[in-house]
Amino acid sequence: MKIHVVARSSLFVCLSALTLAAADPQDRIVESVLPALTYGPSCWSSLEFQNLGDRVVVLEVEAHRSSGALVRLKDHPQTVLRLQPGERVTDRLVIEQETGDAWIKIREHVPSPRLNPVLSVAGTTECVINNQLRTTAREIAYPMRNPWFSGDVSAMLGNVVAVVNTSERPAKVSLCYSAGNLYSVPGQTQPGQLSPICSDFSEVQLPPLGARQFPVERSDNTYFSLKTAGDGIVLQMLRPLATGVKIYTVDSTIRFEQ
Repeated sequence: MKIHVVARSSLFVCLSALTLAAADPQDRIVESVLPALTYGPSCWSSLEFQNLGDRVVVLEVEAHRSSGALVRLKDHPQTVLRLQPGERVTDRLVIEQETGDAWIKIREHVPSPRLNPVLSVAGTTECVINNQLRTTAREIAYPMRNPWFSGDVSAMLGNVVAVVNTSERPAKVSLCYSAGNLYSVPGQTQPGQLSPICSDFSEVQLPPLGARQFPVERSDNTYFSLKTAGDGIVLQMLRPLATGVKIYTVDSTIRFEQ
């Protein structure tokens, strides 16, 4: 009888341990995106990662060209980095003799549901124009499902919208440039609800992990709207830094809807 009782006790302890282990939530991943990283013969972009916590941080850095192709970092060719408490690292993308935009996806591993993210991510783009160094900051953004935007062009003259497809599936972007004319369809829209007539309408297919930029102005339009269809889309509004200079900074006053 004693042996039988000990065996049942051991079995109970083992089952309890397995139950507790199964009840513990898994580690979570906080994902962010740094879009519109300009590169070319006279432009380059820099990245900065800093651990603001008192524990080691594990992060994955996935850099892409606008076509979706992978790009390595100059000083950290591995895709997984470990930052000690307070450690800060800087790096650049290895892209030469081309003109375009790149973007990076950052995944921070948070080992416990009781802990908060502690990784700081920053980016800057620098271009040499007429023997002057122009520097603009880049801000992180977060993927959304089917985000969209519409607004009056007079409030964002010269702006462009950076669109990034962070998923491994194709996405679609629909663009509407309107001269301000409106219409309604009886029986299909709510009373008083009007929709713009698109004088210039286009649809663009974004490849997996691809990125594009679209101007908000075309053919003297007064209204602009952009709709997307995709699982993980990032939208970021960029405004020109100076007239005649094709350097853009993030316009933080613009908000996008999901």
